[in-house]
Amino acid sequence: MRDHPHEGAAAPDSHGPTDGADGPARPVGGSHAELPEVWHGSATNRIQWLLAAIGAACLALGIELAVDSSWTSGRAPLVMSVVGCVAAGLLVLFGTLAFVHVAVRVDKECLEVRCGHIGVPRRRIPLDTVVGADFAPQVTPRHWGGWGYRWRPEQGTAVVVRRGEGVILQLGDGRTFTITVDDAEVAVRVIRGRLRPRKGTPAGA
Repeated sequence: MRDHPHEGAAAPDSHGPTDGADGPARPVGGSHAELPEVWHGSATNRIQWLLAAIGAACLALGIELAVDSSWTSGRAPLVMSVVGCVAAGLLVLFGTLAFVHVAVRVDKECLEVRCGHIGVPRRRIPLDTVVGADFAPQVTPRHWGGWGYRWRPEQGTAVVVRRGEGVILQLGDGRTFTITVDDAEVAVRVIRGRLRPRKGTPAGA
């Protein structure tokens, strides 16, 4: 006889997610309870490795010219060729390898973005300077004028390593910061759960 009340009490829980009865309560208690202490996310663009290979080829060509070429025909043109190949190769290598991968970390105090496998460039944004976070379903290099660390006066700053979902932060100074990262919806929920009421905001607003 004791099994019947137990089964009856469990039944509403089993149907709660489907009938919507518990829907309003989940964002209040459930979402905050599920927030991790530290959230980690990342995004990768393997196509960038092709561009990195081109940069490595330019660098190798510059070294080859410097080592094996004859210097009797004139040094100035050869030096310019060597310097040009080496400089182009280094620029392409850094510009691609730095943005093959991006890692995002959110804790109770800040959001940190590390680019590339060595973590450079890097940006740390204290959450007390963030006023909002939004999910962007489709961020593309075309929106920002290319890959990498981008800035546009009408849009703000962005780290774009691939097409796809991302997070848009609204900062207290009126600027925005966009990051392409996997599981961006989860990241937005975590960030919003970390934001504190700003000074001048009425209690309960």
